[in-house]
Amino acid sequence: MILLLTPTKYTEFMPISMQAVSDWYNEIVERAGLAEHAPVRGCMIIKPYGWALWEQIQRPLDEAFRATGHQNAYFPLFIPLSFLAREAQHVEGFAQECAIVTHYRIKTDPDTRQVAPDPEAELEEPLVVRPTSETIIWHAFRNWIKSYRDLPLLINQWANVVRWEKRPRLFLRTAEFLWQEGHTAHATAEEALQEALRILDIYERFVQEYLAIPVVKGRKTPSERFAGAVETFTIETLLIDGKALQAGTSHFLGQNFAKAFDVKFLNPKNELEYVWATSWGVSTRLIGALILSHGDEKGIILPPRVAPIQVVIVPIWRTEEERLSVGQKAQEIGDRLQRQGIRVKVDDDPQHRPGWKFNEWELRGVPLRLAIGPKDLQTESVEVAWRHTGEKQTYPLSAAIEQLPHWLETIQKGLFERAQKRIQRQTHYTDVYSEMQTLLEEQGGFIMAHWDGTPETELAIKQETGATIRCIPLEPSEEKGRCIYTGRPSSCRVLFAKAY
Repeated sequence: MILLLTPTKYTEFMPISMQAVSDWYNEIVERAGLAEHAPVRGCMIIKPYGWALWEQIQRPLDEAFRATGHQNAYFPLFIPLSFLAREAQHVEGFAQECAIVTHYRIKTDPDTRQVAPDPEAELEEPLVVRPTSETIIWHAFRNWIKSYRDLPLLINQWANVVRWEKRPRLFLRTAEFLWQEGHTAHATAEEALQEALRILDIYERFVQEYLAIPVVKGRKTPSERFAGAVETFTIETLLIDGKALQAGTSHFLGQNFAKAFDVKFLNPKNELEYVWATSWGVSTRLIGALILSHGDEKGIILPPRVAPIQVVIVPIWRTEEERLSVGQKAQEIGDRLQRQGIRVKVDDDPQHRPGWKFNEWELRGVPLRLAIGPKDLQTESVEVAWRHTGEKQTYPLSAAIEQLPHWLETIQKGLFERAQKRIQRQTHYTDVYSEMQTLLEEQGGFIMAHWDGTPETELAIKQETGATIRCIPLEPSEEKGRCIYTGRPSSCRVLFAKAY
């Protein structure tokens, strides 16, 4: 491993190069059994452990959506090319990332055995492999919405999408990824705007309370908005290498898609109006954010609320007699913890020694490890190891079992607080452009600086530093100042950073 940490227990990352973190990340994702590269460039195979982690992310989010009145549905993977052309900003925003299907059959050369699209099987209209579903969903909404009684219409789908990434990286940016995308229709602009902000609050709570990742809520500048949106709201976080990541977005679409697909409703006054819309989503990118928020030189560190395995029990033995007695006790403990609702794994695999298992489960980020051997049976005790600190201590077995739920919550809270302190240290306030350039080059991190509000200044800073405005915080300081680039008046600071 290549990360430089204190040898006894985790404290924080020492300053290291972004390339070192990148190499570590790629290695860890594969070695921890989360995912691997697929034969198609930019695509990934999510392995069982990675899928189990994604399910732990899906479940509480889905419950939160259902609790606020949203229903799940599913829409086609293929979208007629003409649909994208109906909303000009939308098609322009995704034009560089779209995969297109033009044929429905292949033809095999009998001599060379080479295959190619059958020229006689060309589609009448090319199909886009969905980069997002606004167009196909609004086509359906036109048939579903007739009256104000049909509103609000609150729909979510769990799906895959394809965006042809130029610089793919497992989970963070892949050509195909998994996500949820919500699409809603409302009778008024105010109601739609409140929906977009309500979803942003759900994202904020989930990422902070389940993934233990601090975020900043804000709105995007016009140049960074979702294609076709009137406003894009975002949650932004900062990773261990000082680069920012957009963890989730919620969009107020105004009436743009309703007008593009002629979706109207009859209001209580018997008048036709265009509906107002939102869309919003988070993706498997959250797994990348998780790894790069909490990992260390031993591997990933998973917050207990989303860890597929919260506690691993490793029985230790030398003789066959010890294997049977210790293994039986380990299984009894595991069964008891499962009845308490704890996700537990008893690793009694005889093919590997305890030291190998310790390293393997540390690599995979399991929050707590229990080790029990013949002497522990005699003393009714167990060794407990905390993944996030590396600390180990022996406890009476009954006390350990009683304390485990409390310990898991303490780990959850501790990971959030540690990430919060790290981000606070990586956040810099400056009014001097040369200092901003130096910080971005040498340390990265969030830069809180004044901006004059013009796209020209935003573009100039991006071209000169590689940093973008991640968001305009929703809770800005009322501090007035002058733009860090032009010196023009500014009403609040915005968040700059280099990003994934």
